[in-house]
Amino acid sequence: MQASKNDVWVGLFVLIGALALAFLALQSANLLSLSFQESYKVTARFDNIGGLKPKAAVKSAGVVVGRVENITFDDKTFQATVHMAMEKRYAFPKDSSLKILTSGLLGDQYVGIEAGADDVNLADGDRITATQSAVVLENLIGQFLYSKAEEGGADGAGK
Repeated sequence: MQASKNDVWVGLFVLIGALALAFLALQSANLLSLSFQESYKVTARFDNIGGLKPKAAVKSAGVVVGRVENITFDDKTFQATVHMAMEKRYAFPKDSSLKILTSGLLGDQYVGIEAGADDVNLADGDRITATQSAVVLENLIGQFLYSKAEEGGADGAGK
């Protein structure tokens, strides 16, 4: 009887450990976000969102102030619409601007919000119009190579 009682306790301990590891793995991969803060919803349109994903952070001054809830494509304007849930304790002016940034050189992408100067704050359902799309590394490399090829062509034609 004593051995089976110990087996139950060991099994329970292993189960709790496995659940804790699963929770930590989901949290670190940004697949699970537990937030009990009240939030308000805002949307923004971008020409290019790069690799932005749902559950990505919305940060201001390096502090997470919200999360991306959903991303949709508008086939009339051919833009991506990003739906965000901002924590109510953080109030931003209506003329705030958004840009898609990258953590490090090749890290995850997130939405950066820069506060404006308007007297009226964002409210539930508002749309932020001042947006800056993601910088796509392939486009930058292509522009650099194209400009270098043009310089080389101009130098060779003049001689």
